[in-house]
Amino acid sequence: MTTGSVTAAALLAVLLAAGALNGTVAAATPNPPPTAGDAAPSAPVAIVPTSPGLKLPEGATLAPPKVLDIVSVTDESAVAASQPQQRQETSNSTVTYALQAEVLFGKDSSKLAPAATGRIQAIANDINARHVTSPIRVFGFTDNLGSSEHGDVLSKARADAVYQILATQLDGLGDAGHTFQVRGYGEDYPIADNSTETGRQQNRRVEITFTPPAA
Repeated sequence: MTTGSVTAAALLAVLLAAGALNGTVAAATPNPPPTAGDAAPSAPVAIVPTSPGLKLPEGATLAPPKVLDIVSVTDESAVAASQPQQRQETSNSTVTYALQAEVLFGKDSSKLAPAATGRIQAIANDINARHVTSPIRVFGFTDNLGSSEHGDVLSKARADAVYQILATQLDGLGDAGHTFQVRGYGEDYPIADNSTETGRQQNRRVEITFTPPAA
């Protein structure tokens, strides 16, 4: 086999691994919460570039190239476990603020603490500055302590409380008319280990997610 054919075979191996053959692109599993933890990646399957199975079928064409999301994460909660803050995740398409419950609420409560208003105001200012027009998602989550039913109710009540303040503050900025999706997921979609208090603290959170307009 010539060098050119080996190079072409290697390129096909990469495209096959990405699921971009015959005009198809591998679809991601729908997952409403943007920061839901993914399973740990496994080692890549070994690919033999000279394998005849990598050849294009007769008449097949390659799909257009696809740009994958690049995610940037800013985590203020790393300051200290006793001083939970917030986590911001920015990708090519969305911005997510994950506010830990201890910043927003008292223990097992959906009543907003005084410190919560300033943090939600800062997020409202960011949404206003970015001229967001897409729906804004406000999702609540808890740890796995207590019953699942209680977690579902508490997480929804906390999401509702944050939504009410966020919508009011956006109105005050002259940025009314937003569409909101408000949900409580309880203990589903943890982002940390529920077997430790540090992990449970991270899982008790409310996330605010939006899609800025394309530049």
